[in-house]
Amino acid sequence: MTADEATRRFRARGLSAASAALVVAHLADADAAGKSGHGLARVPWLEGLLATAADPAGRPELVERNDGYERWHGGGALGYLTLDTVCRRLETHPPERARLVVCEACFPTGMLGGWARRLADMGLVAVVTATSPARLPHPSGGAPLTGTNPIAIAVPSSEGPPMVSDVSMGAVTHGDVLSGRAVPEELVPFGGPLAHKAFALAVGVELLVSALAGPEPGAIVLAARPGYDPVPAFRALAAGRRLPGDRA
Repeated sequence: MTADEATRRFRARGLSAASAALVVAHLADADAAGKSGHGLARVPWLEGLLATAADPAGRPELVERNDGYERWHGGGALGYLTLDTVCRRLETHPPERARLVVCEACFPTGMLGGWARRLADMGLVAVVTATSPARLPHPSGGAPLTGTNPIAIAVPSSEGPPMVSDVSMGAVTHGDVLSGRAVPEELVPFGGPLAHKAFALAVGVELLVSALAGPEPGAIVLAARPGYDPVPAFRALAAGRRLPGDRA
């Protein structure tokens, strides 16, 4: 599917031109990063959300603001639009030292590394994590208990691009299933015989986000001004090896 076709289909579902362009740009960036499960293959699924659960005209709302803390409600909008709004606000109103941003009813959130990288490009250290509908079962089997619950960490660098680590707790993602790269039975915690470790992280993210953002899928963003610049030394230590977030 082309970006132009995706834009037309989103516009037909009621998204504004600006919102459609933003979502399509995020999907295309995911494809370019090799994360096709978060790419344009998601368009039919997103069309379904826009026809049922999401409000094409929804707008995120800032509902609470204190020193170092903000809470947003998605207002029915796709989660991409909420995280874009949060990133734009962090750019125009950066934290004095650090800020925790809680996003209620924020789904889907897409490729979290894209949001974290965007904040790192502003010079901020960023941690972004999010929940989703239950996808992963306990390592021993049974019904799904947690989302794939990704977490992305981005650290800016004075020399070159930021370092971006972005991983979900599933052996595959829901997007991989949607794109046909995986089957639903593969949606289990990663790690094989050590899957209890990924499951523990998935549970930790599930409860962390739920405790702060409520029972609906949500997201948390932590953005802070760095006090040090560790990336150049780490890249030198890696001696040219490809590192998390590097693009070929």
